[in-house]
Amino acid sequence: MAKKSTIQTEKVNTHIVEWLKNYAANAKVNGFVIGISGGVDSAVTSTLCAQTGLNVLCVEMPIHQAENQVSRGREHIEQLKKRFPNVSDVKTDLTETFESFKSAVPSTEDAAKVNLALANTRARIRMTSLYYLAGIHGLLVAGTGNKVEDFGVGFYTKYGDGGVDLSPIADLMKSDVYALGEFLQIPQSILTAAPTDGLFGDNRTDEDQLGASYDELEWAMLAAESGKTASDFEGREKSVFEIYKRLNTSNKHKMDPIPVCLIPKTLK
Repeated sequence: MAKKSTIQTEKVNTHIVEWLKNYAANAKVNGFVIGISGGVDSAVTSTLCAQTGLNVLCVEMPIHQAENQVSRGREHIEQLKKRFPNVSDVKTDLTETFESFKSAVPSTEDAAKVNLALANTRARIRMTSLYYLAGIHGLLVAGTGNKVEDFGVGFYTKYGDGGVDLSPIADLMKSDVYALGEFLQIPQSILTAAPTDGLFGDNRTDEDQLGASYDELEWAMLAAESGKTASDFEGREKSVFEIYKRLNTSNKHKMDPIPVCLIPKTLK
């Protein structure tokens, strides 16, 4: 079910770096700011941005973060700073900010709804922090979403990690991101770690939340794009395809433009 990446990593790397340089030049900005999570997407994105020679600010934003996520992110940042003199970093511990928010808003007895709302709140607090830093340094917020997350299952927070200025890797499947990560020599600790959004303060992985691995979802996305339906599959393949279609449908509101109520000219 897994699809092995066939991208030409060196050429794709060069293409994205040139795209980033041209975009920044046209936008007349100094470079990029990126939230570093300890995952492969942010590691690859920040390394691509670093190759532009423009200023790159890597930001750690822990909120009750698991130590292994923090250590992976720190390892990557230190490696990147040694490789690229244009890279700097800052740590913004948002735990107290998050706790202040929790104490200021009403709650409910539905624990599942509260936990999900607070998970998304973490992502939105981080987005606000990135835009603050972007504003004072003249930078663009670089997104770290890949194609499966951004356009397949919508596995991101609306106006959280989905709130960015540009998306360098959003046309790459997760397998492509891993292939590019190998080429860019990001830390093995990141390449081998189970993907997680780190929004719940526990050890749950993306696969735990989604019900399928990225390899499986990538397969389902390609199958759906080729016109397949659930009736074309059996067993695990059918289950994965149905998971993909359910998530793709329920998260369309993230992927489609914000609906605008158009007023008829006769009413104006």
